[in-house]
Parts: sequence; structure tokens; C-alpha cells
Amino acid sequence: MAEPETEKKTSSVVLDCSLLEDFVSKLQLSPSPSAKMATKEHTLSMPDWSLLPDDLLQVISEKLENCFDVVHARSVCSAWRSTFPFPACLLRPSYSLPSFAELPYESEDLCTLEKIPLFLFRVRTLDDAASGSEFFVGAIDRRDESEDHTELPPPLQCSVKIPGSSDSEPTLVNMLDCQILSLGYDYRMFEWEPEGYIRMAVLPLNKDEFVVLLYYSHVLLVLTSAEMKWKRLENVLNGSSMWHLVAFRGKFYASLPGEVLVIDPYSLDVTLTIPSSLPLEIVSCLVPSGNDELFQVKVIASPTGEVYLGQAILRVSKLDEEAGKWVVVTDIGDRVLLIHGEIENVFFSAKELPDGCGLSRNSILITDEPRGESFLYKYGVDTGNAEDDLSFWRSSRDTCVRNISSSPMAYHLRVEQNLTLET
Repeated sequence: MAEPETEKKTSSVVLDCSLLEDFVSKLQLSPSPSAKMATKEHTLSMPDWSLLPDDLLQVISEKLENCFDVVHARSVCSAWRSTFPFPACLLRPSYSLPSFAELPYESEDLCTLEKIPLFLFRVRTLDDAASGSEFFVGAIDRRDESEDHTELPPPLQCSVKIPGSSDSEPTLVNMLDCQILSLGYDYRMFEWEPEGYIRMAVLPLNKDEFVVLLYYSHVLLVLTSAEMKWKRLENVLNGSSMWHLVAFRGKFYASLPGEVLVIDPYSLDVTLTIPSSLPLEIVSCLVPSGNDELFQVKVIASPTGEVYLGQAILRVSKLDEEAGKWVVVTDIGDRVLLIHGEIENVFFSAKELPDGCGLSRNSILITDEPRGESFLYKYGVDTGNAEDDLSFWRSSRDTCVRNISSSPMAYHLRVEQNLTLET
């Protein structure tokens, strides 16, 4: 998890709900102001979709399964907007939590915990294999509909704001030109920025109850919705470094140097998993594949001692939950694991991408945020050096991943094939 913002801000990839204004012309479904000046025949040829019967609107609403199709439908007119509820999966549920500054972790101040949906946007091009593929990964948010909206010219009827670099403005991209994949959720705290904040994970227990684990200043803290009070989790080795903290199948998993803790959210009992035999790792990341499997990706220094990410090697393990141990794997199926320092580690299925998009199955994409670089790893990459052990994951030499821009809640990548990576 990244450090929270000092002020609550609109996330970096923002669903532009000015598109929900009553302007049928934005979808070119009824006359625009300029069209009203055209001939009567031309005007009559433009259908007024706002006049559809309510029963027919209900039938249309039942056929819309993709949340972004619903957003498109809400863009048509006020009648459609009132008929189609805003998609629940695009909302950001929030909870008020007590904040703190130092021991004993008690304060009358409050902060906000938000559940933020994450998406991958792939910009469609005529020839992805030749020109490279652009991907935007990050959070999406609904603008406050009470604020003043600016009418956008066609064809930007439904668009997303893409973060620019530190010295450039965000860019509007038409959603109709994007393939959109859901990547799950991330949790963030706003209106509070404790010094030393590192990791956080949240487990909903039922509709109204939840548990939050917070790794803060080398101490693991827990808060339950029943008590609404931060307290130290005593039965863990406090004072040690923690690399990652995730929730998976109703339990918390915390990655520490050389081991992974399992924490029961009800009893708060802590157990250890059995680690796989590995060389000394630089860092260990946990990546849940939905509710199906949990992967551990260990970044290991190269045999020469090189710790630069582009020269490092990976070892990937999968949790055997029943045996309580990690099993080394060489194939993660059709998945692409996305590991980023600022946003929750996620995955998606490569089957959902057309051929030639660069991000093929059984691969791991790691973004080195401090350097502004990204690397695509595959298993058994031939380095051309006969002395290299091929039983690891290495940076692929036939794919180049360029960081175009990034922000605390999103990043923009360009994947190009048949290029040599610069080291």
C-alpha cells in the first residue's frame, strides 16, 4: 500500500461524470445545437432516444452487464439517467476510523477508509503488435454530480482522465476506444498521514463488521469495527520489517524476511507458513489471484550480486493452504501478475487481451517506482550465458515496458515487442 494523501483528493484515473448531463448530442443520438440549424429533414432523421417507453428502458437496463455500459446509458438523457442506477461497483464505500499520532494510539480525530475499485484500460490501436500497446492501470472515481460540469464535444461522451507526468496535465481518453478489465479493489486512508505508515489490509467479516491491520513504524496494529480502537498485535515479532500485507480467503497474510505470517481475523492468532528453500531475497511480494490462489514473488539478487531490478531474478511460489506451505511453481497459467509499489498487487487473465498486446500469459510485470521503470518477467528466459541457471524468472529480452507517467493511484505503461531492453 502507498502512503495516504494528506488531503482527500479525486483519484488519478477519474470517471468523468459530467458525461451524465442531459445532453443527448454527446452520444450523437439527438440534434446538437448546431444540428438544430440544419434542415428540417436532417433534424427529423435524428432519433430522440429519450422518448423510449419506460418498459423498453427496463428491458435495456436488464441487458447491460458491464458497469461502463451503464455509464454510457446514463449519458443519454435525464430519463435514462434516472432509470439506470449508478453502478455499485464504481462507488467507493467508506468508513470513519479513529486516527492517532503516537502511542497509545488513541485520538478523537477521525480519518476515512475507502474501498477503491481498480481497472486496467487498454487503448485500442489499429495494429498493437507494430505500434505497441498502451495500458492505464489504477483507480477510478465518480465525480460529485453536484459540481458544475463542462460539456464535452463528441466523441468524448464517456471518458477517463489519465494522469500526466509531474509537469503535464491529465489527458482525456475516450472510453469507447478502450478495452476495460476489472482488477479488484484497493483500500486507502484519507485525512490522516501517520509518519512511518507502510502497509494495510482490510477484511470484511459480514455486511457491517470488518477488521483492519496496519503496519506502522515497525509495529503491527489491529482495529475491529466492534471496538473502533487501534491496539498492538502482541503475538507477532514487532520491530521487524514487513514487506507486504494482504487479505486472502478470510485471513491476513504478512510477508516478513524469510517467512509469511497467517493471522486469523477473529481470534487474532498468528501462525507461520513453511517457506520454500530460496536464496536470500531482496523483497517478497504477495499477489492474490482473486479468491482462488495466493502467489508469493521473491525478488532475488542476481548471481553476480546485482540488485538492480532489471538484472534480478525471481522465484514464484503458490500457497498450499491445507499443508500450510509454499510450493515453487514455474507456470502461473494464463495470468499476468502486476506488482507496483504504490497500488495493490493485482492480476488479470491474458486470455482477455487480443494477440499482440505484449503482456502474454505466465508473466509478471513489476514496476520499479523509484526509478520510473518497469520490467516483464518470464520463466526460463535464455540469457545466452551457459552458466546462468534457467530455473528462475528473468526480465524478458523480447519485450520492452516503458513507464509513460505515474501518480499515487495510477500508472501509464507502453508495451513494445521485439525491442532490446536497456540495462
